[in-house]
Amino acid sequence: MIPYKAINLSQLNKLGRNTLAEHLKMEVTAFGEDFLTMRMPVNSKVHQPLGMLHGGAVAALAENVASLAGNLVVSSQNKACLGLSLNTNHLKSAKDGYVHATAKPVHLGRSTQVWEVETRNDEQVLINVCRMTLAVVDKK
Repeated sequence: MIPYKAINLSQLNKLGRNTLAEHLKMEVTAFGEDFLTMRMPVNSKVHQPLGMLHGGAVAALAENVASLAGNLVVSSQNKACLGLSLNTNHLKSAKDGYVHATAKPVHLGRSTQVWEVETRNDEQVLINVCRMTLAVVDKK
């Protein structure tokens, strides 16, 4: 599982520097042995033309949180996780505030991992569910 006692929020958020996560202001807000949560502000940067949260932005948040969680799981094994597949279902929209995505493992294998990601708004309404499959590869 996630080596949550060996890391802190500051260290995790530094991993997002100079990446899409930083550009969209994604940040890790909570983590434990079997989950990782990130949030992202909903503003004009992530709106689609009708002023609602863009589905691609939600997918980017889900992929970020699942990939980070997966890489933390394999960090002590000289392995890395890379995205293979992302299936996303948009259930509701958001116009402002924050969205919070929580990744939980479904399968942590030697060659693949599968993560379930639920994204909720500030009122804890479920707005998106994703399933992310990661390939576990040797770190180069």
